[in-house]
Amino acid sequence: MKFLNGRTYINKILCFLTFCLLVFSADFAFADETTYTLGGKDGWPTLQTMDGVTYAPGKYGWQSIVLDTNSRSIDDSTDMLVSFDGTNFIDETGNYTTVRNSLLPSSDSIMGSGAGLGLGSGGISFSGSEGALFSTSGVTGSFLIEFWLCPAIAESGEVVFSWRSSRTLANYPLYQTVRASFFNNKLRWDFTNIFSGYSKNDGTVTLNEFQPAVPGEWSHHSISYDEETGLLEYRINGKTEDLVYVTTNGKEHGGSIFPPVLGVAADVEFCTKFTGRIDDIRIQKTSHYDNAEDLRYDTYKKDGGRFVTDPIMVSSGATLDRVDALISEPSQTAVVMYVRASDNFFNWTEDEPAWIPVQNHEELKNVKGLYFQFAAELYPDGGGETSPQVTQVDLHFTEVPVPLPPFAIQAVAGDGSVTLTWSRSVDSTVGGYYVFYGERPGEYLGREAVQGYSPIDAGKTVSITLTGLKNGKIYYFAVASYSPENTSIMGSLSKEVYARPVKR
Repeated sequence: MKFLNGRTYINKILCFLTFCLLVFSADFAFADETTYTLGGKDGWPTLQTMDGVTYAPGKYGWQSIVLDTNSRSIDDSTDMLVSFDGTNFIDETGNYTTVRNSLLPSSDSIMGSGAGLGLGSGGISFSGSEGALFSTSGVTGSFLIEFWLCPAIAESGEVVFSWRSSRTLANYPLYQTVRASFFNNKLRWDFTNIFSGYSKNDGTVTLNEFQPAVPGEWSHHSISYDEETGLLEYRINGKTEDLVYVTTNGKEHGGSIFPPVLGVAADVEFCTKFTGRIDDIRIQKTSHYDNAEDLRYDTYKKDGGRFVTDPIMVSSGATLDRVDALISEPSQTAVVMYVRASDNFFNWTEDEPAWIPVQNHEELKNVKGLYFQFAAELYPDGGGETSPQVTQVDLHFTEVPVPLPPFAIQAVAGDGSVTLTWSRSVDSTVGGYYVFYGERPGEYLGREAVQGYSPIDAGKTVSITLTGLKNGKIYYFAVASYSPENTSIMGSLSKEVYARPVKR
């Protein structure tokens, strides 16, 4: 009797533990947490969009996304662009060919990833093709020459820019030069015999830097000529240093303009006698910038940059719970993050589905789908000198677990029919069953059954008879469970069975 009571007691305990396990499973069956990591120690995946941003070493030495520098780019009026980003210094427009180069690559740049380092002699020279500004004889029209400069000494006689040629005037050669060189620690531009009819100062127009150059500091230099007004203007860091109206009266109005006329083609030379660094050389066939922001020469563009990931596939019914980002936001900078989700990304546009702003570490609600996408906007400080950093982004999901398939399945053939029966799945979260059928093993593409095309939704039943099948033909079957949360969330297939309908 004591033995029976003890056995009964043990059975009660086992039943109670089984009940607790079922309750525990029911409570947590829908709480599978998944973390998808972008960046970090494994680096960033290929991104769909990188606009105004680039990669740089960040926290812990990991690859981070930062704002790209405000480097010059090629447009319809660009005659030459040398960015120095790389070991081969070339004109990226293809208008000029590198003839000689003694500059060394330097990672200590102001724009982009590299600069050119001059050691006092040699420099770099380019030969222009037909149609390029400095290889085409005749009236040039408007032009602009610009570059970043960081002198090591700024000693008198150092030459930063040089073009030497000649043209014929009254059957006599007239030698021409355009030259930018240091004199008393200031950069001076000389245009000799460039402007047709201009005879003052032996035909030389000179523009001077106002303040002495500071060795070891970057500054932006640009010189432009406007064919409509005759204005030749020298700017440093966007501010006017010197200007001359190359007109008969030296004024904007009331005089005739002396047009620039170039002679035979000649090489364009930079830093032939210069010690220091040069970056982002650009020559334009225009005297104007696109907008006022171009005159500021901020290290980073005020409108910032943006990156967008490719669509990330998780699982049907998944919910994005939280975004944890490892970011650095120095004073006045900002990182603004967005997410969006849906079950099909093929019809996505730039704005649909709508982007949802998210705060770092805050809980999210109702962001669900099979596909997710993450985007971030980076903004510099007010002076355009400091960039924020995005080193790692963790997307935390709650995924609906896929239910287990039935363990046992049986197929019995009939006259033009097959009856399938299966055991209930041991998974308590099953919402129903899909029946797959077809004519080849592992290929469930059946379309003949009266009950419908494969797969057939059998609901919560554990038996179904498929009719309308052809006698003598063999059919293959498998059953899968689906989730009560979403019928598109389906588990793996059961073992395969087969049957051949026959007329009895």
